[in-house]
Amino acid sequence: MLIKANLLALSQALLALEALSSPATTESAPIIDLGYARYQGSVDTATNITSFLGIRYAAPPVGDFRWAAPQPPSTIAGVQQATTQPNNCYQAPIGNSSTNPYENTSTRKRAVSQSEDCLFLNVYTPGSEVVATPSGGLPVVVWIHGGGYISGAASLYNGADLTMESNYGVITVLVQYRLGLFGFLPGKAVKEGGALNAGLLDQNYALQWVQAYISSFGGDPTKVTIWGQSAGAGSVLQHLVAHGGNTQPPLFRAAMTSSAFLPMVYSEVVDGTNCTSSSDTLYCLRAADVNTLQTLNYNINPDSFPGTVVFPPVVDGTFIVERPTVTISKGRLNGNYLLAVTNSHEGNLFVNQSMTLDIADYVKMIFPNFGYAQAAGAAMMYQNQGSNVDQANLVISESIFVCPTYYLLKAFGKQAWKGEFSIPPGLHGTDVAYYFTSGSPPYNNSQFITAFSNSFMAMVMDKTPDDRYTPGDITPSWNSWQHGFAEMMFNETSAGAPDVYTFKTDRALLERCAYWQNVSAYSAQ
Repeated sequence: MLIKANLLALSQALLALEALSSPATTESAPIIDLGYARYQGSVDTATNITSFLGIRYAAPPVGDFRWAAPQPPSTIAGVQQATTQPNNCYQAPIGNSSTNPYENTSTRKRAVSQSEDCLFLNVYTPGSEVVATPSGGLPVVVWIHGGGYISGAASLYNGADLTMESNYGVITVLVQYRLGLFGFLPGKAVKEGGALNAGLLDQNYALQWVQAYISSFGGDPTKVTIWGQSAGAGSVLQHLVAHGGNTQPPLFRAAMTSSAFLPMVYSEVVDGTNCTSSSDTLYCLRAADVNTLQTLNYNINPDSFPGTVVFPPVVDGTFIVERPTVTISKGRLNGNYLLAVTNSHEGNLFVNQSMTLDIADYVKMIFPNFGYAQAAGAAMMYQNQGSNVDQANLVISESIFVCPTYYLLKAFGKQAWKGEFSIPPGLHGTDVAYYFTSGSPPYNNSQFITAFSNSFMAMVMDKTPDDRYTPGDITPSWNSWQHGFAEMMFNETSAGAPDVYTFKTDRALLERCAYWQNVSAYSAQ
């Protein structure tokens, strides 16, 4: 099956990345004193990168801290060696794992344990051989991993890649956060006795950590850019709308989204813990054996319909005060600059390519709150877009990934840029290998890689992707999206040459996005 072949290639690429995620060290790094702990990382003299792996940014979320907002870490005596990858947060498979772009095979093969005690981050800085740090410190990029809010880890990525791609002009931070049942358990009991969206609150706490401590690593806390892919980009979207788009003090100046993921809010009642009849459900769940909870976490997710997730972020009334599309439509968002990229075929991996459902029925499966009118309206938009499978691919792609991106672009106005990644097959997730490039991307063309990767690092350093800091960068002048709906295409020709050019957003696509925005109350987005 073509999908499985593509997924195998992506899985192999992730495995190549992970093999390079712990640099070969030849000397010790300086000791960084954070007050609550002192950490010593390592310097890779071959790449001139200093790495600090497994820095604890919050207390272990166990016991009474399970499903609670993150808490400050305890003081740790002595010097901690920050030279090994941290524990992964507990992982789970995405619904219909045969079409899951984040297959857990790579996670299972890595020699990294899974644990509730997983609130760590990795920091990568220019090494001792690199000079010319500005007086205020270097700009900082914070990467939030994807994985459907139920899988992923910092150890899957080599943060040194981003720092090197910036010509040593950026500090990279990779963040872990609670996942699945442990990070996004919904319900009244959690709201009343704990914290909804614990995983998002972990990310927010990590961003506060960056504000407090990144200067110790040579970073400038006023020049922070947050970036994520898939659910990581969906997380970025959530931070843009957090506190009604008015987080104070500000935690970042710019945001980058790669395949922003905005699914319907969908959840299941967690059973199997013998807590359903307890007078204090949350107390009972906090006392439950972690292995029992992880078994539930793992078993619930495969039953979800492809294209949906069991544990997405929810409206909690405090951090996420309303549906994200409502906040976006008001035009007041955290951050001042946006770079957004989507892939040419975002939806295909989330659709059973042998499905026989009528498209109206399919839409109602994805968005159960849709009535006849909403489903019929969606079906009418796609009726001339090929087979029912082709139509379903577009429905998932546009409603959950592409259109939320355009909502953000419109809200940011002149300070937003849009790109499209189309290197074949252009599926969701295939762009990741071109950010973290030490794993040898499938289209291993140096001109293309420079043009694509430098755009993101230019955004981090100069608040625009339209800066050519590397000689020979073939990217043409890149206007903001509001300047005539301008986008940048990143593709290759049939002869294998890099094909990077500007184009205008299809107006028919924008009209379909307007429909999805109009029915967002029914799609719970």
